[in-house]
Amino acid sequence: MKLPPHQFITSPHDWQACLEQLRGQPRLAIDLEANSMHAYREQVCLIQISISDQDFLIDPLSPIDLAGLGELVGDPAVEKVFHAAEYDLMLLKRQYGWQLHNLFDTMWAARILGYQRFGLASLLGAFYQIKLDKHYQKSNWRRRPLSPEQRRYAQLDTHYLLRLRDDLSQELEKAGCTEEAQEIFAEQTRVSANYQYFDPDDFWSISGVRNLDGRGRAILKALNIYRNEEAAERNKPLFKVLSNRTLIDLATNAPRNMTELRQIYGMSSGQVRRYGYQLLRIIEKSRNLPPPKRRRQGRRPSDAVLNRYERLHSWRKNQAQKRGVESDVIISRDALWAIAESDPHTLDDLARLNCLGDWRRARYGQEILQALDKSARRQRK
Repeated sequence: MKLPPHQFITSPHDWQACLEQLRGQPRLAIDLEANSMHAYREQVCLIQISISDQDFLIDPLSPIDLAGLGELVGDPAVEKVFHAAEYDLMLLKRQYGWQLHNLFDTMWAARILGYQRFGLASLLGAFYQIKLDKHYQKSNWRRRPLSPEQRRYAQLDTHYLLRLRDDLSQELEKAGCTEEAQEIFAEQTRVSANYQYFDPDDFWSISGVRNLDGRGRAILKALNIYRNEEAAERNKPLFKVLSNRTLIDLATNAPRNMTELRQIYGMSSGQVRRYGYQLLRIIEKSRNLPPPKRRRQGRRPSDAVLNRYERLHSWRKNQAQKRGVESDVIISRDALWAIAESDPHTLDDLARLNCLGDWRRARYGQEILQALDKSARRQRK
């Protein structure tokens, strides 16, 4: 398909002209490209914005001041249209400190409507017979210059988004789901910046750790710390230093020399050359360390709480099946736990929990209380 020319914004002068156009718009279609597959800490490497008659590719790595865009992102009078906004909003909050207001998320709109395939490529194909090539999805977007193919890929992510928004909005209106969607959109804007700090005890989350003995866990902890240090110094994602499976194999077999090290799963000749002697030193040093102790987890919920959660979980599943949507469209898992733990008895009690919006409380409040009441009667028997 032929796309109209886009503007690639790399200079302060061009950015100011672009910003003047954006400031006059009632809505903006926005997407981001980051380098999460290529860096220790990902960063925003490209910002795509479309308005009704123009597509912009904005280079945040250029010497331009993006504060004006932050004002638009936070302006509740300007609608921001994203597809699957959560990760992008988290990046904007973490990197720039921006809090978005007035969101329309086309992925969530499709999910509320019961679409089984709600990726952007699937929706554009279903609505407009447009085929997206996702070949550049995992590109290193920090690398410059961007190829014409990369720029075309990026432009396509927002070029049709306003049109898709309008078509999905009409479907939401016909289905009587507009208010529900607006509530969910507002919830999606309340993302955490999710600052990523390394925890030496992160090794407990690596698949396979439970199969290790005490010595293996001590080695794995030390290797995981070393991998993080190398990744930070080299600005590489963890898996590009050593994969989790390689760490487990190292901790399991505890090689003593280069010959044994080369037999470890995933150890390329380059990794052996770059990390080999240090890995062997760490393994040797860790052999006789005491087994690491796992931090105490939060207390187990009481049987009463678990019983209430199961009742609510079953109720949510039935509701989702009736509507033909996934369960978290009805109510989030976090909200289920909050309700189960608090055990509200009235709609006012439910409102005080602040885990459900007005629409959900009005739509599902009585059913939730009935599910909890059945749970209480079952427990008394």
